[in-house]
Amino acid sequence: MDKVPGTDIDLTVPYAAEGPGPTVNTLGDVDGTDVVEVHAPEVDDTAGNLNMTTVSVRSHMTLVQALGRWMFTDDTIVPLDTVIPPTMNDEEVKEANQQAFDQSESAATATALRYLHLPMRVAVGGTMENTNADGVLQADDIITEVDGKKVSEPAEVQDAVRAKKPGDTVDLTVERDGKPRHEKVELGEHPDAHGREKTPLLGVLMKAVPADDIDVKYNLQDIGGPSAGMMFSLAVIDKLSPGELNAGKFVAGTGTIAEDGTVGPIGGIQHKVEAASEAGAELFLAPRDNCAEALRGKHGDMTIAAVGNIDDAVKAMDDFGRGETPQLCE
Repeated sequence: MDKVPGTDIDLTVPYAAEGPGPTVNTLGDVDGTDVVEVHAPEVDDTAGNLNMTTVSVRSHMTLVQALGRWMFTDDTIVPLDTVIPPTMNDEEVKEANQQAFDQSESAATATALRYLHLPMRVAVGGTMENTNADGVLQADDIITEVDGKKVSEPAEVQDAVRAKKPGDTVDLTVERDGKPRHEKVELGEHPDAHGREKTPLLGVLMKAVPADDIDVKYNLQDIGGPSAGMMFSLAVIDKLSPGELNAGKFVAGTGTIAEDGTVGPIGGIQHKVEAASEAGAELFLAPRDNCAEALRGKHGDMTIAAVGNIDDAVKAMDDFGRGETPQLCE
């Protein structure tokens, strides 16, 4: 942080600069390790690109630095509290972004498995400190039943918990080291629910994992947030299905992914469009709700398709690969 020497006067301005960030091919590798690592009895060969895109964020700028970014670059100057909430420090923001990134990985796997009609299970990724689940459940436990009802997706566990209220007990059947266990957990109250209707909290971080002899792992570091979800899911689908999902083309995109395959909007898309175009992408997959903003990004001859769910994304690539026009952003 810049300060006047000998004083506590902060010279930085309450603004951040957003600009094009790096793009990463989810079908490629980083330092010799697959970005999306899939182990299965049959893993299909891939070609071309399915690039996730990012936004670079610069904060803690002086007035001169902020003016320089505004005058001499295509960066967008935004209030700092839109990037770093005033109630959170840099480290807390980084941790929240990492949690969102981890959740997007789980949703990406669930979406891919559902699209391919492959069975899945609910694994415990970890437990939250100071909750009743902490010390009762362990990472890699498989939740098989909630209150005697079989579950196979994280959303099913969440629905069962939300049907209760804080203080209620939930009966869980879990598989640990291949053996079944029965555990009871008293639900807490979600920390964000103060002042509103009380929301029950199990205190478990869950992830979808394949039920068959398949393993999916994501190997990107130092990238946070949920916006890579759709591209991660497409990479898993491509590796677990015959043929080239992108027809061997250079495709880039962005968008959150829900477990039901819905693609959600993200921030800074005009910068992601510009980064993808500069990287050589031929087709960009944009969340439908981001279309107006996406078209404001410099994109040259790159086609920008509108997608609302994972099926739209696959169809857009199929249309483009056959030389037809996909549903475009307007």
